[in-house]
Parts: sequence; structure tokens; C-alpha cells
Amino acid sequence: MDINFDYNSPVIITYLLVSMGAWCLSVITKGKTNKLLFTSYRSSMLNPFTYVRLFTHSIGHKDWNHLVSNFLYILLIGPMIEEKYGSVNLLVMLLLTSLVIGLFNTIFSNYVITGASGNVYMLIILSSFSNIAEGKIPLTLVLIFLFYITTELKNGLVEGNKKVYHDGHLIGALCGLAFGFLLLHNPNIFTNLVNIVIK
Repeated sequence: MDINFDYNSPVIITYLLVSMGAWCLSVITKGKTNKLLFTSYRSSMLNPFTYVRLFTHSIGHKDWNHLVSNFLYILLIGPMIEEKYGSVNLLVMLLLTSLVIGLFNTIFSNYVITGASGNVYMLIILSSFSNIAEGKIPLTLVLIFLFYITTELKNGLVEGNKKVYHDGHLIGALCGLAFGFLLLHNPNIFTNLVNIVIK
């Protein structure tokens, strides 16, 4: 019997492969490519890479453990989201979440950020919408949201843990909440917008 691998979740698998490629480049260049392309930080608005990094910071990772810890969640949750909402919707949500986090960091903080954790939080919250019904909000959604929000607030604000960019986690969670309610009323909103732009 022939066994074939199924590229079952194109956006998620491609995201992983690109991130692994970025990590390899970072190792080879001793972090230079990460600084140039795969981190986001406050820099000159005249530098074109400033705008590129608003999106690509979520591709880079500090080290292999950082990459693996993020993609264990993404590979677990992402395919379900991609199947439910479609590849185009998912891709747009990942890009928008990265952009919002990058913009917030550039405008309001001096952090140098890298990694997919903001997108992880977006996917975790969004996954809670999978069983939502009209007029009913699952208690699991409320509990998951409260759990992650209070944890991030505690670690970031109360304890002042500066080793992790907690603002990015909170923003990712809020993006997931916003996307969930948006897609609840219009499941193809991003796909339709992309089709309009392409045409």
C-alpha cells in the first residue's frame, strides 16, 4: 500500500517551513538576518525594511526551542482553524495580527520583538469560537479568554516580567476575539475582500 503525505493545511505548514528557513538563516548569519528581516523594533520610517518587519517579525525566532514551543500550538490548533475558515481567511488573520502587534510595538514601546506567539494567542482565542451558536457564547470561550488575559496581565504588569513581550500576547488574543465575532457574522469576509483586490 502506497502512503502519501497530505499537505493538509497549506498556510500552517508553509508558515512552519518559512519560519524554519528563517531560523536556519539566523543560525548561519549569527543573527544578522533576524535583525534585518525577522524582528520588529523602532527604526527610521525612511528604511523600507521597517515596514517589512511589521509583518515578518512573526516568522523569526530567538532559537530552536522558541520556534518549537510556538509551533506546537500552531500545528495543533491551526489546521482546525484553516479547515473551518479557509486558507485565505487564515492567512489574512495571521498577517493582520502580525501587523497590529508590530505597529503597537513600534509606536508605543522600545522592545525588539520576534516570534509567532502573538499569532498563537490569536489562534487559541479564535478556536474557542468553533462551536459558537447564534445568541450563545460558550463558557469555554469566556474561561479561555479570562485565563490568558489575566495570566498576561499578571506576568506583564503586576510582576513586571520583561523577558516576554506580554503586550503582543494580549494583542494577539484581542485580535482572535475580534476575528471570531467578525467571522461569526460574515465567514468569508477576508476571502471576499482579497478577491475584490485581486480583481
